[in-house]
Amino acid sequence: MRRALDTLYDGAAWLAALCMVGLLAMVLLSVLSRQLHFHVPGTDAYAGYLMAGAGFLALAHTLKRGEHIRVTLLLGALGARARRGFELWALAAASALAGLTAFYAARLVWQSRLFNDISTGNDATPLWLPQLGFAVGTAILFIAFVDELVLELQGRRVVATPEEATRNE
Repeated sequence: MRRALDTLYDGAAWLAALCMVGLLAMVLLSVLSRQLHFHVPGTDAYAGYLMAGAGFLALAHTLKRGEHIRVTLLLGALGARARRGFELWALAAASALAGLTAFYAARLVWQSRLFNDISTGNDATPLWLPQLGFAVGTAILFIAFVDELVLELQGRRVVATPEEATRNE
């Protein structure tokens, strides 16, 4: 199970990286089209869609690598028992919020597909397509928070501290 979850988080990170490459391609195409005097409609909109997809798809991987912002000042002042209780409360609350966000994101995709909602720009993209990155990313983030909560309950959770955060300059 651990290998499957880690593969899921890494796969989402790779999709986020592909979105970043697509974002770069859209920006370069936009710049080149202006310089060479031709127009490619929708490049700005697609760059925005890809940026949002990259951000949401990378959330779970970022969480599992300890790169999300944490309030360690408060945690450091607490005793071991209080720290564990606070961690459990925070992970349960984060799981609930991520679950609600994932639910409503999936509902938004479904409704956009049902109503044939399209973008108002000249690209006329069906909006459920770019919204998929939001829905999938938040669903994977929900899974990651539940994973962290279960690990904390089992006493097997290791909080990763990124190298940069441990440096004091």
